[in-house]
Amino acid sequence: MVLLPEGFGLPPLPHLVGLLVAVALVAAGIARRRPAVSERHVVAFAPWMAVGSCLHVLYVMGGLPPAVRPLAGTPAVYLSVAALAGATWLAIDAGAAALAADAEPDADTDDADRVATNRVPKAIAAIGVLALLPVIATALAVGADGGSLTPRWPAIALVGSIVVGAAAWVGLVRLVPRASITGSVGALAVLGHALDAVSTAVGVDVLGFGERTPLSRLIMDAAAALPTAEALGVGWLFVLVKLALVCGIVVLFADYVEADPTEGYLLLGFIAAVGLGPGAHNLLLFTVAGGA
Repeated sequence: MVLLPEGFGLPPLPHLVGLLVAVALVAAGIARRRPAVSERHVVAFAPWMAVGSCLHVLYVMGGLPPAVRPLAGTPAVYLSVAALAGATWLAIDAGAAALAADAEPDADTDDADRVATNRVPKAIAAIGVLALLPVIATALAVGADGGSLTPRWPAIALVGSIVVGAAAWVGLVRLVPRASITGSVGALAVLGHALDAVSTAVGVDVLGFGERTPLSRLIMDAAAALPTAEALGVGWLFVLVKLALVCGIVVLFADYVEADPTEGYLLLGFIAAVGLGPGAHNLLLFTVAGGA
């Protein structure tokens, strides 16, 4: 259990059973329907990756009704959002296919699928944004009511993350051109982990927040033992390690994406979510919970 982050715990049994049933039903629906998966589809889920992490901020801040609060803890929130996003995907895919078939009744199945594939990512992203905005607005309202809104450093962290992530992606593609095969999903993975790394460094070195993940704490403890700790803090080493790891993973995934785009993009999208989700969580939590 030492590798699990602080606060990790299962929800009450009724909530857990409901979540598992919902996830199982959605997974069965996806397996049966087998909706198309492309680079655009995976990137379209970026807002959904942030929905879960921002819901967890409301959980931490006590801003959720008691009936749904257990669904936003760790790890329940991942199952909750996976079920919602998956059900949304199925509904949109089925609706788009039906609309395409009605609009072009004489078109063959491949043409209908092509039309659906073009429409689905836009709808997934749009609904994800619509789900994300009220969560962020509610969290900001909770922070405002508590007098703890401090947006300056999180905004700086966001800008810094974009700069660092973009530089890392450009440098990676120039150093290892094959990494470009992963396309926008690879770029999203690098940017997502840059967001997590830079925001964590700002939270620890500037705002005085602690790091809940044991492996991350080990890296920062190693940085704290270096002579540079007083001048540079401890977060810089975490940023370098995270960027090196994600860039290495993206390079390894280039062949996988080329050989099997569906599986390659899905798994690389999961890698992106592991960075983007915590990064969005950091930014919103630091904004609404106060700090230095």
